[in-house]
Amino acid sequence: MPSYRVGVDIGGTFTDIVFMDDDGRVLTRKVSSSVDDYARAIADGLGEVFEESGLSGKDVEEVLHGTTIASNAILEHKGAKIGLITTEGFRDVLEIRTLRMPKLYDLEWEKPAPLVERYLRLEVEERVNTKGEVLVALDEAGAEAAVQRLLGEDVEAIAVCLINCFANPAHEQAVKKIAERLAPHIPVCISSEVLPEIKEYERTSTTVINAYLLPIVTHYLASLQRELAAAEVSTPLLLMQSNGGLMPSEAAERLPCHIVESGPAGGVVGSQAFGAKTGLADIISFDMGGTTAKASLIENGEFTRSLEFQVGGGILTGSRLMTGAGYQLKVPAIDLAEVGAGGGSIVWIDAGGSMQVGPQSAGAEPGPVCYDIGGAEPTVTDASVILGYINPDYLVGGALKLNAEKGHAAFEEQIAQPLGLEVAHAAYGAHQIAASNMIRAIRAVSSERGRDPRDYAMVAFGGNGPLFAAGMARELRMTRIVIPPAPGLFSSFGLLYADVEHHYSRTVQRVLRDAGPETLTEVWNELEARAAQQLGVDGFPAERQGFRRTANMHYKGQIFELTVPAPDGDFDAAKVAELEEAFGQEHERTYGHRAGPEEPVELVNAQLVGTGVPERSRVPESLDLSVADGGDAPAPRQAYFGPEIGWLEVPIVRRADLARPADGPCIVEEYDATALIPPGAKGSLDGAGNIIIDLS
Repeated sequence: MPSYRVGVDIGGTFTDIVFMDDDGRVLTRKVSSSVDDYARAIADGLGEVFEESGLSGKDVEEVLHGTTIASNAILEHKGAKIGLITTEGFRDVLEIRTLRMPKLYDLEWEKPAPLVERYLRLEVEERVNTKGEVLVALDEAGAEAAVQRLLGEDVEAIAVCLINCFANPAHEQAVKKIAERLAPHIPVCISSEVLPEIKEYERTSTTVINAYLLPIVTHYLASLQRELAAAEVSTPLLLMQSNGGLMPSEAAERLPCHIVESGPAGGVVGSQAFGAKTGLADIISFDMGGTTAKASLIENGEFTRSLEFQVGGGILTGSRLMTGAGYQLKVPAIDLAEVGAGGGSIVWIDAGGSMQVGPQSAGAEPGPVCYDIGGAEPTVTDASVILGYINPDYLVGGALKLNAEKGHAAFEEQIAQPLGLEVAHAAYGAHQIAASNMIRAIRAVSSERGRDPRDYAMVAFGGNGPLFAAGMARELRMTRIVIPPAPGLFSSFGLLYADVEHHYSRTVQRVLRDAGPETLTEVWNELEARAAQQLGVDGFPAERQGFRRTANMHYKGQIFELTVPAPDGDFDAAKVAELEEAFGQEHERTYGHRAGPEEPVELVNAQLVGTGVPERSRVPESLDLSVADGGDAPAPRQAYFGPEIGWLEVPIVRRADLARPADGPCIVEEYDATALIPPGAKGSLDGAGNIIIDLS
């Protein structure tokens, strides 16, 4: 009996589960997310697969998980009650922040409330300078009093962030020992272990968020482990990080700040692996689910990572300037843009009488009106049913029957009649508005960063991605769309393709040409040693460890950095010059210009990624999906394509039918997603079973 690796991705509407063995045999399940206890939906989905396939928990080799538990805790302010100990004079760093405003002309905008209330932010006397020299010794008696006071307030975790501790962590380590002696049951996070980098606000915020999430994530993972044990699944549990790598659950419990954007990362990793398999090096990945839509850029076979991001700041449109609305995390994350547009996004009319879509979502509960489980506000899914794009009898392979009449009535009453429009025309307008919102995300990762989307193929997935992809690509003048097999479960496939990774960094802040090759060699060798030690703990011997160096740099005097690959091995003058030239080229590519050779380049942070190399490829040669395609395709049905084209009778096909290329319009219905090939486009199937939509 083959053993299976299991990918589990929790979305705002559905929880996706994919079983895959080494030969590419695949079993899938899509169940509604249980918002009150996400682990329950996972257990239910696993149980359904076991019952239908005859497998058991003993056939599971590995469980790989993408979760929204950390981001939800921040968004809903349901994290732990924590205290913060900081250097005297730095009590209000969390309040002062970086003085950036996301809305320049909104005089009523207010900063989000700090995750640590002021009475729980305490100071201790100490001071270290930027060179790591102790100017004022730590007042240990004052530190002990601060810990005692926080314990008296019943905090659930303690964060410690002292000034310049990235250069010398001795004082933070001393405070940690005091806290562990006084309260061994209380977790303590010190910034020199969470983020040993310059920039006081970012370091404090990241450390505070890590402490804020610790009890929540620990409790959730313990609950999930119990559910897995009840299903006789006793194999390792690995979690997707925001940066696209996997980490053991034990590491996630210690550093939950790395799994905040765990959910969106899986789809991008899947797109990268998919591109490598199909020969597509330049991809725009487009993931549209029930709540949000995400876009990311894969260039030369590699996805890009941002050095920091914000949580709880609303829509992530990728702007480098309009920041400050959320809580700052300075950890590596896949660079993506996100908008509040999904199948569950609510369609509404604003005070000026204009139709709007999202960002509010009906989610899994109460869901779109047509789900008939309590939703009362019309959504994008209701509009898609009205337009004839979605078969109300075949969502999730027919497991979720839709009440099309109820959705139609709600859309007519709340949207069409107030606007004086025909229902179909109003629904088509909602479809176009949702598409235009999502186009913003694609432009944010492409044209706004100096890339022309016409040079890329769009890989569309998620439950709704294949439905909207062609219309968006046509607007962007993209000509090629690729829809992989099981697109509605694609993020779970991404979990199965990812590798174990650990990310390390260290602030250097030296002019590159003045730092000296010996210093640079020492810095990166130290990071490599730390990564090697952790990978050894994870079970990867030296011959199965890989290391990738990057450098975070800017021209001296700038405040924004760019990240470029750094040379391997010991540095010499030639490698220093190579690194400086790589930065100049990236600066020109991103901003359209570069400075002359006389302008000094400053190395801000040295960074390294340690990767656990699997014994065999995690990407199989081919996929064998056992999902039934529903048999013969349904009869053609009427679909609406706007006032210029109107209603057309559209053929309904299965994926396999596109082995014979078809002209649009036609609709491809599958268990987990619906793809729309509009008028004027052509659809076909390639040798790997991918749907290719040609808009040229």
